[in-house]
Amino acid sequence: MFNLRKRLDLPTSAEALPGRSQAIATAERHFVNGRSLKGPYPDGFETALFGLGCFWGAERKFWQLGEGVHVTAVGYSGGPTPNPTYEEVCGGLTGHNEVVLVVFDPKAISYDALLRTFFESHDPTQGMRQGNDIGTQYRSGIYVFNDAQREAAEAAKKAYGEALAQSGYGPVTTEILPAGAFYFAEDYHQQYLAKNPDGYCGLGGTGVSCPIGVGVAAS
Repeated sequence: MFNLRKRLDLPTSAEALPGRSQAIATAERHFVNGRSLKGPYPDGFETALFGLGCFWGAERKFWQLGEGVHVTAVGYSGGPTPNPTYEEVCGGLTGHNEVVLVVFDPKAISYDALLRTFFESHDPTQGMRQGNDIGTQYRSGIYVFNDAQREAAEAAKKAYGEALAQSGYGPVTTEILPAGAFYFAEDYHQQYLAKNPDGYCGLGGTGVSCPIGVGVAAS
């Protein structure tokens, strides 16, 4: 997954592309578990939204967590352009991030456990990039749906930042923002690495353990 333009600043509202009123076509069901991508989801289940670089590899990190994760999907969020295409997002004029939507059963897996997977699966100190993937759509981001998620995300960011600093890393650049509109990415992006096992994945963690989701709270 390679970007053609390497814009490293988010567009202003005047610069952002207008998008479109209709959603782009996407898959109906999860390629791995056959569940509906768009729901309806079971009562009592919750949603989480993360950006951590190329969404092909990022999505796989979450569906591999097991039955506590009901369904995952990749898409675009964080910018003003409605219903963008992949090419538009890569151009840097939508403001969107490549993100993974995670629908999970909080009785089977905690939000803290998802946060731990998020932080350990990429390097959250790189700003507008992940490794060789450069651009605003590869920024590290947690998009929260309620106050509890925000508090947990802030605690995890603080705790992991301290752990990273002890290993010589710079400040964590992860943005933590209220979840905005989520736009499903095109069909071929959904569960891409299940369909293409030898496909590109540019994700690489730091090797530093995140002390969240294992019974350790942030100080």
